[in-house]
Amino acid sequence: MNIPENLKYSKEHEWVRVDGDIAYVGITDFAQSELGDIVFVEIDTVGDTIDADEIFGTIEAVKTVSDLFMPVGGEVLELNDKLEDDPELVNTDPYGDGWLIKVKMTDASQLDHLMDASAYGEMINA
Repeated sequence: MNIPENLKYSKEHEWVRVDGDIAYVGITDFAQSELGDIVFVEIDTVGDTIDADEIFGTIEAVKTVSDLFMPVGGEVLELNDKLEDDPELVNTDPYGDGWLIKVKMTDASQLDHLMDASAYGEMINA
């Protein structure tokens, strides 16, 4: 299971990559493998400010639909447009081209409540 060291992780299996006060959010390799083939990503919260742990969208796989939870609070600036035509990028490149949203964080200290790669690895292997 791929768990990059440079990211932070939520207990709901979202990852965060930080660039200044901007956070890129996606789902982990573990989450996409559990969901199976991703067929649709629905995120209609662009422009909204959402608190940490609130739902920002849904992701649909062949066998299920799952809520997506904000790992850090902030304004949803952008949806990854590539996912509209190619939702399986979440399966093939979950930490790269398969990112979901870009967020302007309201409180970067919320990152301290997320797990590092080691802690996330322990959680999914427990």
